[in-house]
Amino acid sequence: MTVLRWESLKDLLHQVLQLPTDQRSGFLDSACASNPSLRAQIESLLEADEQIRTAFLESPPFSMETGPAVMPGEVLGQRFRLIHKIGEGGMGEVWLAEQIAPVRRQVALKLIKSGSHNTSAVRRFQAERQSLALMNHPAIAKVFEAGLTEQEQPYLVMEYVPGVPITEYCDQNKLTIPERLEIFIPACDGVQHAHQKAVIHRDLKPANILVVEIDGKPVPRIIDFGLAKAMAEEPGESRFTEVGTLLGTPAYMSPEQADPSASDIDTRTDVYSLGVILYELLAGALPLDTKLWQKQPLEVLRRLREEDPLEPSVKVRTEKNAAAKTAAARAIEPGPLIGLLHGDLDSIAMKALEKERDRRYATPSELAADVRHYLDHEPVLARPASTRYKLHKYIRRHRIGVALGASFVVLLASFAGLQGVQLRRTRLERDRANRERDRATRVTQFMTNMFNMSTPDEAHGNSITALEVLDKASHDIAVELGSDPELRAKMMSDMAQAYQGLSSYPKAETLFASAWNIQRSGLGPNHPETLETQGLLGWVISKQNRQSEAEKLLRDAIQRSQGVQNFPVDTRIMLEDGLAGSLNDNNGRDEAEGLARDAFNLSRAVHGREDPLTIRTLYMLAGVLGDEGKYAESEKMDHELLDLSRRVLGPENTETIAAMDQLADNLSDEGRYGEAEKLAEETLAISRRVNEGRDNPRTADLIYNIACLAALQGNSERSLALLEEAFHHGLSRNTARRMGSDPDLKSLHSNRRFRSIVAEAEQQAAK
Repeated sequence: MTVLRWESLKDLLHQVLQLPTDQRSGFLDSACASNPSLRAQIESLLEADEQIRTAFLESPPFSMETGPAVMPGEVLGQRFRLIHKIGEGGMGEVWLAEQIAPVRRQVALKLIKSGSHNTSAVRRFQAERQSLALMNHPAIAKVFEAGLTEQEQPYLVMEYVPGVPITEYCDQNKLTIPERLEIFIPACDGVQHAHQKAVIHRDLKPANILVVEIDGKPVPRIIDFGLAKAMAEEPGESRFTEVGTLLGTPAYMSPEQADPSASDIDTRTDVYSLGVILYELLAGALPLDTKLWQKQPLEVLRRLREEDPLEPSVKVRTEKNAAAKTAAARAIEPGPLIGLLHGDLDSIAMKALEKERDRRYATPSELAADVRHYLDHEPVLARPASTRYKLHKYIRRHRIGVALGASFVVLLASFAGLQGVQLRRTRLERDRANRERDRATRVTQFMTNMFNMSTPDEAHGNSITALEVLDKASHDIAVELGSDPELRAKMMSDMAQAYQGLSSYPKAETLFASAWNIQRSGLGPNHPETLETQGLLGWVISKQNRQSEAEKLLRDAIQRSQGVQNFPVDTRIMLEDGLAGSLNDNNGRDEAEGLARDAFNLSRAVHGREDPLTIRTLYMLAGVLGDEGKYAESEKMDHELLDLSRRVLGPENTETIAAMDQLADNLSDEGRYGEAEKLAEETLAISRRVNEGRDNPRTADLIYNIACLAALQGNSERSLALLEEAFHHGLSRNTARRMGSDPDLKSLHSNRRFRSIVAEAEQQAAK
């Protein structure tokens, strides 16, 4: 049959299937009046449709003759007492039973339904018994023994798995995407083990991958190998899975498994089913709607073989009514969830769901390995379909119209195109290697010169501070790296972050601004590196109390990032966190809280709670809540923040010191001055030890905070002494400016000594 004729036949069949049965004959009389052969083919396909619906969807898979059935309390094999039925399928029943000898334990007992143990069913049951006996893997339910009832019904005794389907478990426990993937990987490993034992499951679905908790850790267990197929059959055994019989669960079938004429089902059909489960774990929905199976099986089979599903991120975006519920079950908001799925996870899921088996993952272990690559922040093998592949798919759908016009051009262009691509690729690789080598040499030379001043010959016996090293390097960078603007901008940004760490915000701002201008000209204003530097510039401006200017820069960076494909997640988190801080200091706290929560939830979903970036976003969120007056929630988060900071970053890390200071502020705001002062004193002692007695704005600000607590408790003399000490240590500019109007120091406002300290601090801040 020609392609053109098949297209006509398919279109006509589709129209007929939409009509009620009693109207189809009249329609065919008109549509096929001049083509009896076409009508005969249509009627043949309609008859096949009816047979599939009757045989596959409406009739039981085995004849159900009458016969004795087992009952609760009955003992099989003198050792297994039936308790109650826990499951039932087309072929078998599953009972919860108690083994009474030689050990007592609960087991799952599966037996062919009464009256259904014909030759085919018995063979399938025996195959399941043999399949399970071959396998020994933590993710596969164990088989203990097999036997026959007094009525000669075969039964199988297996490990009882008191778990719930993998998708239900993840939703009930609101597991994040990384936590779901950590459970999915061992399930893939279990299927891979079955394949190594030459067994294909063929009915993988959430109900057959149960999750149990062992020592508090979720562990998947694969059950029900009732449809399993041996890849290598024993000589002389006839096939019991006949060609033309559809077996399995429609929603999780591979396209080739859903084809009644297919005879070459292989391991990749299980990969497809795993892909559907992965899709459901990610997006909370099935890739294809199978509600039409009962009414139009041929139409659904066509869609399954020909229509590509939406990517998981697109699925969540388009199903707006369900998006909030789906995101909540994954401990994240809808927007961040879409951003998290977009990119690598979309690519992995769609590769597992490829219609063409050769483009699918070859094995479950390949699928698991790519998921592990994602979790380990490594490049994944799955990539979005290339333009060349999309063009290939288009040509296959419209081969007649394209073939004549393209064949001659393809013949002429193929050789020249391939040669040109290869030559260009070789040249690009060579140029890239040369650039990287030259850059490495320049960076090495620059860093060597940067630290030469700390050697005895250069220092002439003087102590050299980190700030002096940075000052020299920032002065020399334009000269030594002037020939490579992109590298110069990167080094400027790195040095600006070093200045920022030393609380030298004006110098950090100068370098960030220079790097940003270079990147806007060279890389473009919407390049991820340019937007990252723009965000860092906004953050350091915010630290200098220029909130409106900072907010404008950060909002612009976030808006530009929306149109950048595969924009780095960490940069998005940094931008939202920075804008939250700027808004919080500029009386925009409602919006600040939403941004801070989004940044924290996204970082926790991507990296986990114990990642330094997640810790920084938790610091911002707890601070915003405290400033809003939500002290209970803020204090709870501050305690969690301090515990994480001490364990992950170390007890003397600057961020741990900041976490202690923030918790002390929260306790003070709640009026718990004694607890706050004790924690503030501990924080100050650590800061003095870390900074080895050097004047430092952060240490000075900690002394200032204790002075405020002393004033709040009525100890004016101690407060004034501490304020003088803080001033001499070098208060930060923001603290020096707000001293005179600080409500915590209200009791000192009329004190002449206090007014003198304030005047000196304001003069210092103005310099």
